[in-house]
Amino acid sequence: MKHLNRKDNEAYAVAKNMRVSPSKANLVLEMIRGKKASDAINVLKFSNRAIAKDIGKVLNSAVANAENNHQLDIDILKVSEAYCGKGMVMKRWRARAKGRPGRIQKFLTNITIKLSEEQKDSKGKE
Repeated sequence: MKHLNRKDNEAYAVAKNMRVSPSKANLVLEMIRGKKASDAINVLKFSNRAIAKDIGKVLNSAVANAENNHQLDIDILKVSEAYCGKGMVMKRWRARAKGRPGRIQKFLTNITIKLSEEQKDSKGKE
């Protein structure tokens, strides 16, 4: 099992084997990458994509992890990373012409969302 490196101001959540293709999940993850956590939750809430609801659950889990496990301030959390990877592929068969099988692949996806605290540069550093 891979170990994800974590800084002190970072929290993450992982959802494995979600029933969506990685390309479709990545379209939704692009919408929230780099946004504040509260803005990302609103974007997912009003998205028309079916997987947005499940990605919202992963994002809420990451926020809860940040608050409860790492004592981070949820008001300044930002989605630092949001990515998906290929999971298992379920292979199914469908009848085609002349008794031959047609292969159907059902893709599953692993989704990771990392949150980090935004650093406030109000001291005039240049």
